[in-house]
Amino acid sequence: MRRKTKIRLNPSVIAVYLSVFILVVALIFVGYREPQATKPVANAVDNSQIAKDSESLVDDVVATSVAANVAQSVNLPIANSVSSLAITTRAVSEFTQSDTSELSKPQIISSGDSNRLVTNYTVKAGDTVDSVSNQFNISAQTIKWANNLTSNSLIAGSTLKILPVDGVLYTVRAGDTVESLASRYGVNQTRLVLFNDLDVSGLTLGTQIILPDANLPNEERPGYVAPVANYFYGANGTGFGGQTWRIGVGTGPCPTYAFGNCTCYAYNRRVQLGLPVGKRWGNAGTWAHYAAAEGLHVSRAPSVGAIMVSSGHVAIVEQILPNGDLSISEMNAYVSGGGFNLVSGRIVLAGNAGQYWYVQ
Repeated sequence: MRRKTKIRLNPSVIAVYLSVFILVVALIFVGYREPQATKPVANAVDNSQIAKDSESLVDDVVATSVAANVAQSVNLPIANSVSSLAITTRAVSEFTQSDTSELSKPQIISSGDSNRLVTNYTVKAGDTVDSVSNQFNISAQTIKWANNLTSNSLIAGSTLKILPVDGVLYTVRAGDTVESLASRYGVNQTRLVLFNDLDVSGLTLGTQIILPDANLPNEERPGYVAPVANYFYGANGTGFGGQTWRIGVGTGPCPTYAFGNCTCYAYNRRVQLGLPVGKRWGNAGTWAHYAAAEGLHVSRAPSVGAIMVSSGHVAIVEQILPNGDLSISEMNAYVSGGGFNLVSGRIVLAGNAGQYWYVQ
Protein backbone atom coordinates (compact mmCIF):
# COMPACT_ATOMS: atom_id res chain seq x y z
CA MET A 1 0.00 0.00 0.00
CA ARG A 2 1.39 3.26 -1.18
CA ARG A 3 1.63 6.14 1.06
CA LYS A 4 0.29 9.50 -0.15
CA THR A 5 2.82 12.28 -0.03
CA LYS A 6 1.95 15.86 0.54
CA ILE A 7 3.42 18.53 -1.69
CA ARG A 8 4.69 21.37 0.33
CA LEU A 9 5.29 24.70 -1.34
CA ASN A 10 8.09 26.87 -0.24
CA PRO A 11 6.69 30.17 1.07
CA SER A 12 9.39 32.13 -0.80
CA VAL A 13 8.33 30.60 -4.15
CA ILE A 14 4.71 31.42 -3.44
CA ALA A 15 5.69 35.01 -2.71
CA VAL A 16 7.57 35.32 -6.03
CA TYR A 17 4.64 33.88 -8.00
CA LEU A 18 2.21 36.20 -6.30
CA SER A 19 4.40 39.27 -6.86
CA VAL A 20 4.84 38.60 -10.56
CA PHE A 21 1.11 37.96 -11.00
CA ILE A 22 0.17 41.20 -9.27
CA LEU A 23 2.77 43.14 -11.36
CA VAL A 24 1.46 41.76 -14.66
CA VAL A 25 -2.18 42.46 -13.78
CA ALA A 26 -1.29 46.00 -12.71
CA LEU A 27 0.55 46.65 -15.97
CA ILE A 28 -2.39 45.42 -18.01
CA PHE A 29 -4.86 47.70 -16.23
CA VAL A 30 -2.65 50.74 -15.90
CA GLY A 31 -1.18 50.54 -19.43
CA TYR A 32 -4.51 50.02 -21.15
CA ARG A 33 -5.89 53.09 -22.92
CA GLU A 34 -9.26 53.14 -24.56
CA PRO A 35 -8.95 54.04 -28.27
CA GLN A 36 -10.05 57.63 -28.94
CA ALA A 37 -11.20 59.17 -32.19
CA THR A 38 -8.83 61.82 -33.49
CA LYS A 39 -9.46 64.68 -35.87
CA PRO A 40 -6.73 65.73 -38.33
CA VAL A 41 -5.64 69.36 -37.89
CA ALA A 42 -3.46 70.91 -40.61
CA ASN A 43 0.01 71.93 -39.44
CA ALA A 44 -0.86 71.48 -35.71
CA VAL A 45 1.27 69.31 -33.38
CA ASP A 46 0.88 69.21 -29.58
CA ASN A 47 4.53 68.77 -28.66
CA SER A 48 3.85 68.69 -24.90
CA GLN A 49 1.38 65.82 -25.27
CA ILE A 50 3.81 63.92 -27.50
CA ALA A 51 6.52 64.33 -24.88
CA LYS A 52 4.21 62.99 -22.12
CA ASP A 53 3.15 60.03 -24.24
CA SER A 54 6.79 59.24 -25.02
CA GLU A 55 7.76 59.29 -21.32
CA SER A 56 4.81 57.03 -20.45
CA LEU A 57 5.79 54.55 -23.13
CA VAL A 58 9.37 54.46 -21.87
CA ASP A 59 8.11 53.58 -18.34
CA ASP A 60 5.92 50.83 -19.84
CA VAL A 61 8.87 49.36 -21.70
CA VAL A 62 11.00 49.21 -18.54
CA ALA A 63 8.22 47.68 -16.43
CA THR A 64 7.21 45.00 -18.95
CA SER A 65 10.85 44.05 -19.50
CA VAL A 66 11.38 43.56 -15.75
CA ALA A 67 8.21 41.46 -15.52
CA ALA A 68 9.27 39.29 -18.44
CA ASN A 69 12.72 38.66 -16.93
CA VAL A 70 11.24 37.69 -13.56
CA ALA A 71 8.61 35.41 -15.11
CA GLN A 72 11.22 33.61 -17.22
CA SER A 73 13.71 33.26 -14.33
CA VAL A 74 11.19 31.37 -12.17
CA ASN A 75 9.66 29.53 -15.16
CA LEU A 76 6.10 30.84 -14.69
CA PRO A 77 3.45 29.49 -17.08
CA ILE A 78 2.64 33.06 -18.18
CA ALA A 79 6.25 33.83 -19.06
CA ASN A 80 5.66 33.71 -22.81
CA SER A 81 2.66 36.04 -22.60
CA VAL A 82 4.59 38.54 -20.52
CA SER A 83 7.51 38.43 -22.99
CA SER A 84 5.15 39.12 -25.90
CA LEU A 85 3.69 42.08 -24.03
CA ALA A 86 7.20 43.46 -23.44
CA ILE A 87 8.12 43.13 -27.13
CA THR A 88 4.89 44.84 -28.26
CA THR A 89 5.35 47.71 -25.81
CA ARG A 90 8.93 48.27 -27.00
CA ALA A 91 7.82 48.34 -30.67
CA VAL A 92 5.07 50.90 -29.95
CA SER A 93 7.57 53.08 -28.10
CA GLU A 94 10.08 53.01 -30.97
CA PHE A 95 7.38 53.77 -33.55
CA THR A 96 6.05 56.72 -31.52
CA GLN A 97 9.51 58.22 -31.01
CA SER A 98 10.25 57.86 -34.74
CA ASP A 99 6.93 59.47 -35.64
CA THR A 100 7.60 62.32 -33.21
CA SER A 101 10.95 63.07 -34.87
CA GLU A 102 9.26 63.25 -38.25
CA LEU A 103 6.63 65.68 -36.98
CA SER A 104 9.19 67.97 -35.38
CA LYS A 105 11.35 68.43 -38.50
CA PRO A 106 11.51 72.06 -39.68
CA GLN A 107 10.13 73.16 -43.04
CA ILE A 108 12.88 72.91 -45.66
CA ILE A 109 11.47 75.10 -48.45
CA SER A 110 9.82 78.43 -47.77
CA SER A 111 7.91 80.66 -50.18
CA GLY A 112 10.39 83.50 -49.59
CA ASP A 113 13.30 81.74 -51.25
CA SER A 114 16.17 84.24 -51.59
CA ASN A 115 17.25 82.56 -54.83
CA ARG A 116 14.28 84.17 -56.53
CA LEU A 117 14.85 87.72 -55.36
CA VAL A 118 16.35 90.70 -57.18
CA THR A 119 19.38 92.06 -55.31
CA ASN A 120 21.11 95.42 -55.48
CA TYR A 121 24.83 95.66 -56.22
CA THR A 122 26.95 98.77 -55.71
CA VAL A 123 29.41 99.20 -58.55
CA LYS A 124 33.09 99.28 -57.54
CA ALA A 125 35.93 100.99 -59.35
CA GLY A 126 37.06 98.87 -62.28
CA ASP A 127 33.78 96.97 -62.60
CA THR A 128 32.36 96.31 -66.06
CA VAL A 129 29.16 94.62 -67.13
CA ASP A 130 31.17 91.54 -68.08
CA SER A 131 32.97 91.31 -64.72
CA VAL A 132 29.72 91.73 -62.78
CA SER A 133 28.02 89.09 -64.93
CA ASN A 134 30.85 86.65 -64.15
CA GLN A 135 30.60 87.46 -60.45
CA PHE A 136 26.87 86.69 -60.28
CA ASN A 137 26.86 83.97 -62.96
CA ILE A 138 24.26 85.64 -65.18
CA SER A 139 24.58 86.98 -68.71
CA ALA A 140 25.81 90.50 -69.48
CA GLN A 141 22.68 90.94 -71.57
CA THR A 142 20.44 90.29 -68.54
CA ILE A 143 22.29 92.98 -66.56
CA LYS A 144 21.98 95.47 -69.42
CA TRP A 145 18.27 94.82 -69.86
CA ALA A 146 17.48 95.08 -66.14
CA ASN A 147 19.43 98.34 -65.75
CA ASN A 148 18.75 99.99 -69.13
CA LEU A 149 22.42 99.96 -70.15
CA THR A 150 23.66 100.42 -73.69
CA SER A 151 27.38 99.82 -73.07
CA ASN A 152 29.70 97.70 -70.92
CA SER A 153 31.06 100.63 -68.91
CA LEU A 154 29.79 101.25 -65.38
CA ILE A 155 29.97 104.21 -62.99
CA ALA A 156 31.54 103.47 -59.59
CA GLY A 157 29.03 104.00 -56.78
CA SER A 158 25.98 103.41 -58.94
CA THR A 159 23.53 100.62 -58.10
CA LEU A 160 22.70 97.68 -60.35
CA LYS A 161 19.69 95.40 -60.15
CA ILE A 162 20.93 91.80 -60.25
CA LEU A 163 18.46 89.10 -61.26
CA PRO A 164 18.80 85.60 -59.78
CA VAL A 165 18.58 84.01 -63.25
CA ASP A 166 18.94 85.07 -66.87
CA GLY A 167 15.84 86.77 -68.16
CA VAL A 168 13.86 89.98 -67.97
CA LEU A 169 12.71 92.13 -65.05
CA TYR A 170 9.18 93.08 -66.08
CA THR A 171 6.59 95.49 -64.68
CA VAL A 172 3.05 94.17 -65.06
CA ARG A 173 0.85 96.29 -67.32
CA ALA A 174 -2.90 96.52 -67.84
CA GLY A 175 -4.18 93.64 -69.95
CA ASP A 176 -1.22 91.34 -69.27
CA THR A 177 -1.92 87.64 -68.80
CA VAL A 178 0.38 84.71 -68.14
CA GLU A 179 -0.37 83.45 -71.64
CA SER A 180 0.39 86.79 -73.33
CA LEU A 181 3.67 87.26 -71.44
CA ALA A 182 4.80 83.70 -72.18
CA SER A 183 4.04 84.18 -75.87
CA ARG A 184 5.61 87.63 -76.22
CA TYR A 185 8.83 86.87 -74.33
CA GLY A 186 9.25 83.18 -75.09
CA VAL A 187 8.84 81.99 -71.47
CA ASN A 188 7.54 78.63 -70.26
CA GLN A 189 4.14 79.32 -68.66
CA THR A 190 4.55 76.84 -65.80
CA ARG A 191 7.97 78.19 -64.83
CA LEU A 192 6.71 81.78 -65.03
CA VAL A 193 3.85 80.99 -62.63
CA LEU A 194 5.93 78.99 -60.14
CA PHE A 195 8.94 81.33 -60.15
CA ASN A 196 6.75 84.33 -59.20
CA ASP A 197 4.13 82.51 -57.05
CA LEU A 198 1.43 83.64 -59.48
CA ASP A 199 -0.67 80.61 -58.57
CA VAL A 200 -1.25 82.41 -55.25
CA SER A 201 -1.34 86.13 -56.07
CA GLY A 202 -1.87 86.27 -59.82
CA LEU A 203 -0.66 89.22 -61.91
CA THR A 204 -0.93 92.54 -60.08
CA LEU A 205 -0.79 95.78 -62.04
CA GLY A 206 2.44 97.72 -61.44
CA THR A 207 4.35 94.93 -59.66
CA GLN A 208 7.68 93.64 -60.91
CA ILE A 209 8.10 89.99 -61.81
CA ILE A 210 10.94 87.98 -63.33
CA LEU A 211 10.53 86.34 -66.73
CA PRO A 212 13.08 83.47 -66.57
CA ASP A 213 15.10 82.95 -69.77
CA ALA A 214 12.99 85.54 -71.58
CA ASN A 215 14.06 87.18 -74.83
CA LEU A 216 13.49 90.93 -74.92
CA PRO A 217 12.09 92.13 -78.28
CA ASN A 218 14.24 94.65 -80.17
CA GLU A 219 11.81 97.50 -79.64
CA GLU A 220 12.03 97.07 -75.84
CA ARG A 221 15.80 96.86 -75.58
CA PRO A 222 17.90 99.71 -74.12
CA GLY A 223 18.86 102.36 -76.68
CA TYR A 224 16.26 101.32 -79.23
CA VAL A 225 15.26 104.07 -81.65
CA ALA A 226 12.22 103.50 -83.81
CA PRO A 227 13.12 103.61 -87.52
CA VAL A 228 11.79 106.46 -89.60
CA ALA A 229 9.81 105.79 -92.75
CA ASN A 230 12.69 106.08 -95.22
CA TYR A 231 14.10 104.06 -98.11
CA PHE A 232 17.58 102.59 -98.41
CA TYR A 233 18.11 104.43 -101.66
CA GLY A 234 16.06 106.42 -104.15
CA ALA A 235 16.07 109.13 -106.79
CA ASN A 236 14.79 111.79 -104.40
CA GLY A 237 17.79 111.97 -102.10
CA THR A 238 19.60 110.06 -99.39
CA GLY A 239 16.49 108.89 -97.59
CA PHE A 240 18.30 109.35 -94.26
CA GLY A 241 19.43 112.92 -94.28
CA GLY A 242 22.98 111.67 -93.73
CA GLN A 243 26.20 112.78 -95.40
CA THR A 244 27.09 111.29 -98.82
CA TRP A 245 30.20 111.57 -100.99
CA ARG A 246 31.79 110.29 -104.19
CA ILE A 247 34.38 107.49 -103.90
CA GLY A 248 35.11 106.44 -107.49
CA VAL A 249 33.87 105.19 -110.83
CA GLY A 250 33.43 101.58 -111.92
CA THR A 251 34.57 98.36 -110.35
CA GLY A 252 36.23 95.08 -111.21
CA PRO A 253 34.68 92.47 -113.52
CA CYS A 254 31.41 90.82 -112.40
CA PRO A 255 31.04 87.40 -114.07
CA THR A 256 27.50 86.80 -112.74
CA TYR A 257 26.13 90.22 -111.73
CA ALA A 258 24.99 93.18 -113.86
CA PHE A 259 27.63 95.79 -114.72
CA GLY A 260 27.30 99.11 -112.87
CA ASN A 261 24.80 97.80 -110.32
CA CYS A 262 25.00 97.54 -106.54
CA THR A 263 25.32 93.73 -106.61
CA CYS A 264 28.35 93.91 -108.90
CA TYR A 265 30.13 96.32 -106.55
CA ALA A 266 29.22 94.40 -103.36
CA TYR A 267 30.52 91.17 -104.91
CA ASN A 268 33.86 92.74 -105.87
CA ARG A 269 34.27 94.57 -102.55
CA ARG A 270 33.79 91.34 -100.55
CA VAL A 271 36.35 89.57 -102.74
CA GLN A 272 38.74 92.48 -102.17
CA LEU A 273 38.24 92.20 -98.38
CA GLY A 274 38.81 88.42 -98.49
CA LEU A 275 35.28 87.68 -97.22
CA PRO A 276 32.90 85.02 -98.57
CA VAL A 277 30.30 85.98 -101.19
CA GLY A 278 28.15 83.94 -103.53
CA LYS A 279 28.32 84.16 -107.31
CA ARG A 280 24.65 83.35 -107.84
CA TRP A 281 22.65 85.14 -105.17
CA GLY A 282 20.41 86.90 -107.70
CA ASN A 283 18.98 90.37 -107.19
CA ALA A 284 19.78 92.39 -104.06
CA GLY A 285 16.57 91.44 -102.26
CA THR A 286 17.46 87.72 -102.21
CA TRP A 287 21.06 88.00 -101.00
CA ALA A 288 20.29 87.48 -97.30
CA HIS A 289 18.25 84.38 -98.10
CA TYR A 290 20.88 82.73 -100.27
CA ALA A 291 23.71 83.71 -97.91
CA ALA A 292 21.97 82.03 -94.98
CA ALA A 293 21.30 78.96 -97.13
CA GLU A 294 25.04 78.68 -97.78
CA GLY A 295 25.80 78.78 -94.04
CA LEU A 296 26.83 82.42 -93.61
CA HIS A 297 25.73 84.28 -90.50
CA VAL A 298 22.85 86.67 -91.21
CA SER A 299 21.42 88.96 -88.53
CA ARG A 300 20.20 92.47 -87.74
CA ALA A 301 23.52 93.37 -86.12
CA PRO A 302 26.02 95.22 -88.37
CA SER A 303 29.73 94.49 -88.45
CA VAL A 304 32.65 95.91 -90.43
CA GLY A 305 32.81 94.28 -93.87
CA ALA A 306 29.24 92.94 -93.68
CA ILE A 307 26.89 93.15 -96.67
CA MET A 308 24.00 95.46 -95.80
CA VAL A 309 20.81 94.16 -97.44
CA SER A 310 17.43 95.78 -98.02
CA SER A 311 14.57 94.70 -100.25
CA GLY A 312 16.23 96.27 -103.31
CA HIS A 313 19.80 97.30 -102.57
CA VAL A 314 23.09 96.03 -101.12
CA ALA A 315 26.08 97.92 -99.73
CA ILE A 316 29.21 97.24 -97.66
CA VAL A 317 29.68 98.37 -94.04
CA GLU A 318 33.07 100.11 -93.99
CA GLN A 319 33.06 101.45 -90.43
CA ILE A 320 30.92 101.57 -87.28
CA LEU A 321 31.26 105.01 -85.70
CA PRO A 322 31.44 105.56 -81.91
CA ASN A 323 27.85 106.82 -81.82
CA GLY A 324 26.58 103.72 -83.67
CA ASP A 325 26.21 105.36 -87.09
CA LEU A 326 27.40 103.28 -90.06
CA SER A 327 29.76 104.43 -92.79
CA ILE A 328 28.99 102.40 -95.93
CA SER A 329 30.16 102.14 -99.51
CA GLU A 330 27.80 101.37 -102.38
CA MET A 331 27.24 101.60 -106.12
CA ASN A 332 24.26 102.78 -108.16
CA ALA A 333 22.76 104.77 -105.29
CA TYR A 334 20.82 107.78 -106.50
CA VAL A 335 22.22 110.20 -103.96
CA SER A 336 24.63 113.11 -104.09
CA GLY A 337 27.95 111.61 -105.21
CA GLY A 338 26.37 108.39 -106.47
CA GLY A 339 24.57 106.90 -109.46
CA PHE A 340 24.94 104.19 -112.11
CA ASN A 341 28.44 102.65 -112.06
CA LEU A 342 29.47 105.19 -109.43
CA VAL A 343 30.89 104.16 -106.05
CA SER A 344 29.79 106.47 -103.25
CA GLY A 345 29.88 106.66 -99.47
CA ARG A 346 27.10 107.38 -97.03
CA ILE A 347 26.43 107.72 -93.31
CA VAL A 348 23.49 105.60 -92.13
CA LEU A 349 22.10 106.80 -88.81
CA ALA A 350 22.28 104.37 -85.88
CA GLY A 351 18.53 104.61 -85.35
CA ASN A 352 17.93 103.18 -88.82
CA ALA A 353 20.65 100.52 -88.88
CA GLY A 354 18.55 97.88 -87.12
CA GLN A 355 15.95 97.61 -89.86
CA TYR A 356 18.29 95.87 -92.34
CA TRP A 357 19.91 92.45 -92.65
CA TYR A 358 23.68 91.98 -92.47
CA VAL A 359 25.57 89.10 -94.06
CA GLN A 360 28.73 88.58 -92.00
